[in-house]
Amino acid sequence: MADGSIWRAVRRQLTGQRIQSWVVDANDGIIATAGLLEGFAGAGADDLLLITAASAATIAGALSAGGAKWAEAAAERDSQLATIAYETQKLAANPDEELAELTSYYVDKGLSEDLARDVAEQLSAVDPLAAQLQTEYGIDEIPPARAPILAGISAGLSFAVGASIPLLITTLAPISLDAVALLIAVVVSLTLTSIIAAKSSYMSAPRTILRSLIVGLGTMGISFLAGSVLLPPAD
Repeated sequence: MADGSIWRAVRRQLTGQRIQSWVVDANDGIIATAGLLEGFAGAGADDLLLITAASAATIAGALSAGGAKWAEAAAERDSQLATIAYETQKLAANPDEELAELTSYYVDKGLSEDLARDVAEQLSAVDPLAAQLQTEYGIDEIPPARAPILAGISAGLSFAVGASIPLLITTLAPISLDAVALLIAVVVSLTLTSIIAAKSSYMSAPRTILRSLIVGLGTMGISFLAGSVLLPPAD
């Protein structure tokens, strides 16, 4: 029963981390595209240029976010595989030394020498490699080969979903309402995604919302000022 509770807690944590990762990528899409739009708006761009720029930013941003996540996940998996090969060699060459290292780990955790030795022996009897990987490196399992690709696709789609919010507002709202509608859409979407991230990770919703709004609105404001300075709108 206790083991089941532990694994349920681990699954909840992993699910929360996955949701938080999706939200972060979506927020990046919202903030990056809204900031770009504000920068062009500050420079006096018309709606056609705004839509073109936002569309290009959505596509490029999604590909960049997906590629970066794929590269990161693939590199982490390669590192884990190299660690497995290294530990496998060490276990084959000197199993007694590896058992002593495992015992020392549990002694450092507060167990007595005899109990630590007993725990290390029992774990090693079941799966010595898994015991070493978990205690020394915190590796519980190796993701499958498709995992980095799926992570990249997920990140790219999340970014695109976030970026589509300011893009759709610019496309659908009347010219006179663009700025107001975009501001409202960014505030609402960042608030909603922040609540989802906070609930999935047991964080404070107000603080998460505040941080997201500071970054999002700050980015939009600075981008607008930068656009105004670089190319003031014509009278």
